[in-house]
Parts: sequence; structure tokens; C-alpha cells
Amino acid sequence: MAGKPVRPANAIDQTRRMLSLVTYLRERPGARVEDVARAFGITEDELVSDLDVLPMCGTSFRGGDLLDIDTDGERIWWHNPAALGADAAEPLRLAADEATALLVAARAVATLPGLRESDRQALLRATAKVETAAGEAAGASSRLSVTFEAEGGVFADVDRAISERRRLWIRYYSPARDEVTEREIDPIRLVSVGHTYVEAWCRRSEARRTFRLDRVAEIRILDEPSAPPEVELRDLSEGLVQPAAEDPEVVVEVGPGGRWVAEYYPHDSADELADGGLRITLRTPDPASLRRLALRLGRDGRIVSPPELAGSARRAAREALAAYDGIEAVEAGDQPGDGQDDGRERGL
Repeated sequence: MAGKPVRPANAIDQTRRMLSLVTYLRERPGARVEDVARAFGITEDELVSDLDVLPMCGTSFRGGDLLDIDTDGERIWWHNPAALGADAAEPLRLAADEATALLVAARAVATLPGLRESDRQALLRATAKVETAAGEAAGASSRLSVTFEAEGGVFADVDRAISERRRLWIRYYSPARDEVTEREIDPIRLVSVGHTYVEAWCRRSEARRTFRLDRVAEIRILDEPSAPPEVELRDLSEGLVQPAAEDPEVVVEVGPGGRWVAEYYPHDSADELADGGLRITLRTPDPASLRRLALRLGRDGRIVSPPELAGSARRAAREALAAYDGIEAVEAGDQPGDGQDDGRERGL
């Protein structure tokens, strides 16, 4: 085997390749690994990585419906190609747990505020068909219900505003600044990257912004039309936070206990320090948001530059310590600020 390093795969490209790979292998029993890799323009290691995924695919997760494909390192063997044949095809049947989950979810979505009436009626008609097809298996679903939290209503309002091209008014909590602001936004699209967000043109900042739905405290659909400027949609397959070259540079030094920062935050460089820590250089459109990172790191890290951000982080840490001391004093029966000193040093 070639042993070349595996290139990072784009999920969409890999999915397309594996769909083609299924047809290719079905027509070529015992195909050689090197020939297949050459035909698809990938390394042998990448091909083997695809082959490791294919056995988890099939028409269902039951019995012999999964693809039975393996390799001895030289040739590829497909032991049940008939699993995808027309003769093997059977009508799709829902198990009792699948029917219950589908029906409960469908009924819950149908109750969302802001859902377009035409969509609600279409969903209810589809639900009725599933109930009929599921028969007795649908019985358990009538005894279950799901209630969406506030984010569900926000999602419905945002989705409706996008569909009707209307502006939104929101009250939004920003954890980086620990404040709630009011703003009008022209929604562009809903995206899901761990959490659900709305990408929008913010009329307060006159720039594209991304708002997390569970941080929207209040929302209203306005009569004004939504008219965001033409913007190029970002590819979010690599994550929501994708710093740009023009974003401000921030330097953070972390000890051994803070090395995880380099794994979770996109960065330009991470240089080793003598104590086993790292000096991390990263970029962010909102440097103030890193104050929370500094507080979370505590003794395991500090912001080095820019100086104003480093000073802001130190002040935030002092305020947090002062508030903590005040709570301790009250619990001990003393009053905050009574002049008592417990002798502890603050290394800030």
C-alpha cells in the first residue's frame, strides 16, 4: 500500500465519491485497490478510509441490508451485491419506535408558532398518511407529546421572515459584553453548526452578523421589507468561526493546562514555550469576545496583546474576584469592604 498521507476530505465530495464507488465496485468484483484508487484520483489510504465507511451504509440497519464490503489490502470484495438489486427491494416498513418518533416530531412541528398555514396543512396531511401506514405501531405516539422551548418559536419567526422577505426586530443577549441590545436585522439564512443561527444584515452595525437563536430574548416580524445587500455566502463546513486575514490579531499565552485552546480555536500559529505551554496567535472580528476565554483559563493563560484587550481582561478578572470575595464575606458574617484582609495575593 502506498502509505501516503490522507488529504482532509470535503464531506460533500467524499459522499459523491462513495456513491460512485458503490456502482464501480458492483461492476468489478475483486477489483485491485491500486486500480480503483487511480480511477478515482485518490490515494490508496483515502480509498481504504472510504471502504471503512461503506459497511455502515445500506437500505436499512437490519439483517443483510448493510453493504458487506472488505479488502485484503490488494483486492476489494463485495460479498452481498444483491442487497442493492431490484429483486431484493422490499417496501419500506417503519418499526414501531421509528413510527412513534416520526409522528411525535411531526405533530410537534405542526404546533410551532409562525409556521406558514400551507406548510402546516401539508404536514398534517403527511402525518395522517403515516398514521394509516403504521397501523397499530402508531398507537404509542398518541400518548406522547413534545413542547418546544423558546428557540422553536424564534426559529419559526425567522423562517417566516426569510420566506416573506420581511425585516426582524430582536432583543439579543451578547455574552461577550454581558448585555442585551435591540436591533433590526434583515435575515439571510438559517444555519446549524452545533447550535442554530440566523445569518443576517444588522442595521445597527451595518454589517453581516450571525445571531444564535437561543440568545434571542424577544423577536417581532416587522412590516418593512428585508433588503440585505448582496453578500457572498460563506462555506460553513469548516465551522462557524472562520477568521479573515483583515481581522485583528490577538496573542494568547497558555500553560500546559491551556493547550486545548489551540485545538478549539482557529489560529495562525502556536509556538511551544519552555514551560510546556503555547504562544498562540489568532484572529477574530471581535477581540472583546476573548475576555471570556481569559477568565475561563484563569492561571492557565493570559492575553498578551493587544494591550487594551489584555488590560480589559485583567480588570474583568479583578471584578470577578472582588464579587467572589464579597459573597465569601457575607457568608462568613462580615460585610464586604470592611477592611479585613485574608492575606491572599492576587496575581493579576
